[in-house]
This record gives sequence, structure tokens and C-alpha cells, in this order.
Amino acid sequence: MKHGDMTETLVASQTVFEGRLLRVKCDMVSLHDGKPATREYVEHNGAVMIVPLLDSGELVMERQYRYVLGRHCLEFPAGKIDPGEEPLATGRRELLEETGYVAREWIYLTTIHPTVAYSTERILVYLARGLEHRGSKLDEGEFLEVLTLSPAALLELVRSGEISDVKTVIGAFWLEKLLRGDWRAGPALA
Repeated sequence: MKHGDMTETLVASQTVFEGRLLRVKCDMVSLHDGKPATREYVEHNGAVMIVPLLDSGELVMERQYRYVLGRHCLEFPAGKIDPGEEPLATGRRELLEETGYVAREWIYLTTIHPTVAYSTERILVYLARGLEHRGSKLDEGEFLEVLTLSPAALLELVRSGEISDVKTVIGAFWLEKLLRGDWRAGPALA
């Protein structure tokens, strides 16, 4: 199948809103056929999600209230990448802050783009193994419950729709493929 060039060219850009977490942009572009169009999107520094696997085979999860949805959500630990921070450092920081665990072994799994139509956000996904509990250090105003769950129970909550967070769903499917031996993860990181 032959692919044509459908690249859009930036003509003008305006920041509509700038907050602590994200920026909202409105760009004027020229389409590949020369016609003008508007693109509204969110700029985000990116995030890291950790799939923490205990030696027992259980997963470390967290339950927290998500204001935008108006409900509690069960998720893998995750957090935003601070400006200038390496993603692996973000993962280590967030795992300790949110769950109280440190990991001996980190394995990069994938990078996902959860909303390609209107956000630049990317989420790097790591598997963390060889966990040791050291005590959590939650950020000011951060409240969550840490719990453990078997991979089978996690998949059932995804199947039933109780877990709908896309990054956690993708992490669950990656883990399932890894544990079954269908997919191989990359090398362990220092």
C-alpha cells in the first residue's frame, strides 16, 4: 500500500491556557492540499507508569479519587515527568512516593500516546521487579490506598469495566503477554 504525504504545516500558534500541569494550544495549519485548518490540543510533559510485580506474583496497585471522573479508580502507580527529569528517575521517584516500594530491576516495556487526537502526552511504561518496601512519601494533597492484586484479578477488573484507566489496561495486557511468554521485555535497566 502506497502512502501519500499528508503532513500539515504550522502557520500560527497561540497558547490559550497555561497551567502547572499542561498548556492548551490553538494552531492554524495548512493541510497537505493547501487548505487552512485549526488544531486545538493539550501540551503535556509526559508521564511514567510502573507495573510493580512482587516476588509473590502479586501486583502493587493504588486506589485514588479522580476528580474529573467523580469516582475512585484502581490504577498502576504513575506520575508526570518533571522538566529535565529522565523518565526512569520519574518511575523510581513515583514508585517510592506513592507505594513505598523501591525496585531492584527496571525493564522498559513501551511508550503509549493515550490521546493522539488532542494531546502530546506520552507515557513510558516500566516493569519493576525485586520490590522492597521502604515506606511511602506522598506529595502534599495526595491521598491514595495501596493494595495488592493478582494478575488474574486485575484482568477480571479490566474485563468487567471496573478498571477503565487506559494506561492501566495497557499495562495489564502487557503483563499478561509477558507472563504467558508471548512477548519478551527488553533488558533490565540500572
